[in-house]
Amino acid sequence: MKIFLISVAILLLLGGLIVLLLSFKTGDIETPQYKVVKTIGDVEIRQYPKMIVAQTTIADTSMEKGMSSGFRTIAGYIFGGNDSNQKIAMTAPVVMKMGDTSTMYFVMPRQYKKDELPKPTSSKVKILEEGEKYLAVVTYSGFSSAEKVEVHRKQLETVLNQNQIKTVGSYLYMGYNAPWDIINRRNEVAIEVLMD
Repeated sequence: MKIFLISVAILLLLGGLIVLLLSFKTGDIETPQYKVVKTIGDVEIRQYPKMIVAQTTIADTSMEKGMSSGFRTIAGYIFGGNDSNQKIAMTAPVVMKMGDTSTMYFVMPRQYKKDELPKPTSSKVKILEEGEKYLAVVTYSGFSSAEKVEVHRKQLETVLNQNQIKTVGSYLYMGYNAPWDIINRRNEVAIEVLMD
């Protein structure tokens, strides 16, 4: 019995170490190359280039369920659910547009042009081009939730209103980590803004 308990403890320790190592590996994932053009307190105004995205519409009303179902749908595409059975590298962040109808998208790796990507086998996934834009962004750490997103959305809205910065469209939630990451978690709330 004592040997069994020691074995279980060692397995749990190894499992914890693997999760910890995977948390550090997140830094290897490609992210969009943006330029910070202005900083207002905790808010960054960033210029983003054109990006190709794989997008799906989310039917679930709660953020948690919507994130989960949207993630599974698009992950299916990049893990081979396409007409070439091709695997496409995961990038960060995963972006969720919040509005009357929510959508989620993964940014495709920079190496691809839109017409070079395989066609999704699921009709729920669309390959689109997001134009160059400016986003106002507030960043926070830890595990996210609908409540935390709303707190940071209000924070961002207040700063933009105080500085008379006009916005376009819906707010975005941008998550940079896999569910098993326990440290160095990065979350952002953003919205497109008009710049002179």
